[in-house]
Amino acid sequence: MAKFELKLPKMGESVAEATITSWLKEVGDTIELDEAVLEIATDKVDSEIPSEVDGVLVEKLFNVDDVVQVGQVIGIIEIEGDAEVASIAATEDEASDDEDEAVKEIEQSVEVAKETAAPLASSETRFYSPLVKNIAKAEGVSQSELDNIVGTGKDDRVTKTDILSYVENKGANQTVAPEKIAAPTNPVAPKVAQQAPKAVSNPVISTGEDEIIEMTRMGKLVANHMVQSVQTSAHVQSFIEADVTNIWNWRKRVKDGFMKREGENLTFTPIFMEAIAKALREYPMMNISLQGDTIVKKKNINLGMAAALPDGNLIVPVIKNADQLNLVGMTKQVNDLAKRSRLNQLKPDDIQGGTYTVTNVGTFGSIMGTPIINQPQVGILALGAIRKVPAVIETPEGDFIGIRYKMFLSHSYDHRVVNGALGGMFVKAVTDYLEAWDVNREI
Repeated sequence: MAKFELKLPKMGESVAEATITSWLKEVGDTIELDEAVLEIATDKVDSEIPSEVDGVLVEKLFNVDDVVQVGQVIGIIEIEGDAEVASIAATEDEASDDEDEAVKEIEQSVEVAKETAAPLASSETRFYSPLVKNIAKAEGVSQSELDNIVGTGKDDRVTKTDILSYVENKGANQTVAPEKIAAPTNPVAPKVAQQAPKAVSNPVISTGEDEIIEMTRMGKLVANHMVQSVQTSAHVQSFIEADVTNIWNWRKRVKDGFMKREGENLTFTPIFMEAIAKALREYPMMNISLQGDTIVKKKNINLGMAAALPDGNLIVPVIKNADQLNLVGMTKQVNDLAKRSRLNQLKPDDIQGGTYTVTNVGTFGSIMGTPIINQPQVGILALGAIRKVPAVIETPEGDFIGIRYKMFLSHSYDHRVVNGALGGMFVKAVTDYLEAWDVNREI
């Protein structure tokens, strides 16, 4: 009988690890080709890991809630045949693993260091993956040092990035806090933000009548992401009101024909996305990220749009190269991502690479909001509810009061690199594109 190693596949750009959420098969269970063996979670996307062979699961190397690095063996499957131990590469090109040469050298030295390094162990309150412990052994990191590293993984676990960052800083003789070594949670955040002390929460006193609800994994991820963003960026907001009467009337006229011809529902979202993509092309310094003291100006305009998940949480799938899409293409992209978000069918690549984010708070009836920036971006635009309001209408014959459809746009931006003039001009450009909508436009 031959044994095959089931490895964690590469699941998308910049995805280096995943958390095992459940095993669908137990030791001794028969597995068919392409049958799911376990479920994993990466940041916000849940996925299944299938088997590429028929066989029997004989060993599980990780438990539920363990964090596994891309390329690590997570299980052994026994199959018919006399071949030697083989690996299941669930990615087409395993050789394209994004580990750099320094990481490879560290991992190659693990076996040599195993016999001489002091034993490292997880505690009841903190878990260390085998890879983290092996790297710590190879680099001579003691148990006390390891315990003092601030983890950026799930439940504050120390990730490969954390331990490698600590080793690099230690080798450079950098000064760190005596109690905690703060590993960067965001590669584009400044060092001051990266080393900010962790907030200590006061205990909440509950009575016997209160209901205690454990935060979901997604809830914890979102909460940590929001806190980290506020601690990183200097949030400033600009607000502007847009008259979208022409868009309202135009959409009402063409939406039925669009549905018959394209089989897609024409919502307001792709119309707004088109205007935002045009404004980003006009103001490219809003399409940037900050890496230390260096500004990274993005070549592509990739719009993230906040969408609802089945459990009520939000996720931000990305429309790639949004400025190159016409309205039909934009509508199909928006509808596809929104549908797959509701069905929890997004892939890791669907939420990677965003350069600017849009959130529609008007969906929930809000007329405006102050959204938190989606790191490492520098801006996010909230779309308020469209309302019928009385407004002053200017004409050559004079001014009069009429009923117009209006909405508020709320622009949050990072004041470290985006000043008030740029932040205001950008959202004004979006408004100008919306208000100049051609009522005779054909699609």
